[in-house]
Amino acid sequence: MKIESLRELYIEELKDLYSAENQLVKALPKMAKAATDAALRQGFEKHLEQTKVHVERLETIFEALDESPKGKKCKAMEGLVEEGSEVIEEDAEPEVKDAALIAAAQRVEHYEIAGYGCVRTYAELLGETKAAKLLQTTLDEEGKTDQTLTKLAEKINLEAESPEGEQDEEEAPARPKRRRKKARAHA
Repeated sequence: MKIESLRELYIEELKDLYSAENQLVKALPKMAKAATDAALRQGFEKHLEQTKVHVERLETIFEALDESPKGKKCKAMEGLVEEGSEVIEEDAEPEVKDAALIAAAQRVEHYEIAGYGCVRTYAELLGETKAAKLLQTTLDEEGKTDQTLTKLAEKINLEAESPEGEQDEEEAPARPKRRRKKARAHA
């Protein structure tokens, strides 16, 4: 298909996001089940409910455009979901698996943030004010989810650093002192 206008690009990108969100609706329950940290599990469950609302918002936008949301498979999300499935299947310590789940989830969030930022801008340029507001709301929620994952990572990544639990100072092998307060949370 040849895309000849910003409106056509806008619709194609919306279809991509619609496919991505529907793939997430199927993937998030599996991620929640695989999470051992209660706050992480609850975060995935909360984001599942948000994702269902994101799908509904996209359907509202398609209805206003008199277009069908179907017809496109988001290959990028398919790959990100596959990577998340690989994490779920890994034989890893619970804290390490939770850290890997966060990394996989943040990749998804960053993809969505990029996608929603673009379509929101297209909607603004095309005079689709209501759609732009809906897309901005979703973009804000995706950003908050990413921030929540970062906060969870600050705790879980430290737990993953020594999954066998705390050792006495005499038993612990010497390792460099780390500035944990400002450590990057992303994987």
